[in-house]
Amino acid sequence: MKHSLKFLMKLATRYTSIGGQAVIEGVMMRSPHFVAVAVRKPNQRIVIKNDPYSSIIKKQAILGKPILRGVVTLIESMMQGMGALSYSAQVASEGEDQGEELSRAAIIGSMISAFAMGMGLFVALPHFLTVLMTSDKGLAISVQSPVFHLLDGIMKMVILLSYVFLISLMNDIKRVFQYHGAEHKSIYAFEAGLDLTVENARKQSTLHPRCGTSFLLFLVLISIVVFSIIFPVFGLTELTSNKFLNHVLMIFIKMALMMPVAGISYEFIKMCACRMDNPLFKAMIWPGMVLQNLTTREPTDDQLEVALASLRQVLRLEKGETTLDEIPVAEKSKLVEKSSGFKEIEIGQLSELGYVRATVAEFPEM
Repeated sequence: MKHSLKFLMKLATRYTSIGGQAVIEGVMMRSPHFVAVAVRKPNQRIVIKNDPYSSIIKKQAILGKPILRGVVTLIESMMQGMGALSYSAQVASEGEDQGEELSRAAIIGSMISAFAMGMGLFVALPHFLTVLMTSDKGLAISVQSPVFHLLDGIMKMVILLSYVFLISLMNDIKRVFQYHGAEHKSIYAFEAGLDLTVENARKQSTLHPRCGTSFLLFLVLISIVVFSIIFPVFGLTELTSNKFLNHVLMIFIKMALMMPVAGISYEFIKMCACRMDNPLFKAMIWPGMVLQNLTTREPTDDQLEVALASLRQVLRLEKGETTLDEIPVAEKSKLVEKSSGFKEIEIGQLSELGYVRATVAEFPEM
């Protein structure tokens, strides 16, 4: 906790729009036009998959409006994340009978299943637990009261923290959390204008204000405020005379509201992360930074190398510096070619990708 406070005092005031996600034995990085997933194979080589990226926001201007853009970005990130996880699992288990990479339909199915489980665990369960806690008439806490929604939010937070803590005890998840730390360190090295080397990334922090972990915290806190206002004001607390059915309907309304709440959370974290030179915004982002101590771990140099390979590759793609002529002849047989270049490359070490001349000013967080 002290580390988080001290680190906030020296945060840079400018951040890049490039971000990533930890996957199994690797890291996915996304730039404005490309996605690269770097994964460490069992033979210790690094394979990097490249894909073009174009957000639907660019095609439908209305989806780029505040709140809506957060919902769209969340859905796109979930789809890309599922695909990256599937790919990383396939590469990391090379030689084992793990089946093929998930199809687009399977990814959508996995997203729906994950969404349903998340809604059940973080929306339905906290609501019913809060109902049980406030069932004593002597407490005089009804669903119309902001206190009910505050308790509901506390329940959500307890379940979230417990869930993260329990999965962090699994060895495989610990390694994912290390790659999460490697992702943050790599991004920080780029934002500091340093060469993208293991030595420079190693010195950086594992905590970043734009992290998805902070987003989850804001999601819970903002949901408390939104639900406390929406339900009493619009009379959504007494939809039927059947109390049980009434609570079921409230849960479904909460599920529907989670998307706009996510959009608000996106705007909030974006606003805070771009104004870290302001003490007020630093204070607001601090709880999320503290929570990241649960979801990030100090990475090894090998893990940093993978994260940096992914970051270098998206930057090379953005700068148009990825050509087959730059790859050693011995490696060309390991490329999967496409008409527009190559989709997948395997390297032995980070230096094979070459140096990338790029700055945060070219990819700013807007």
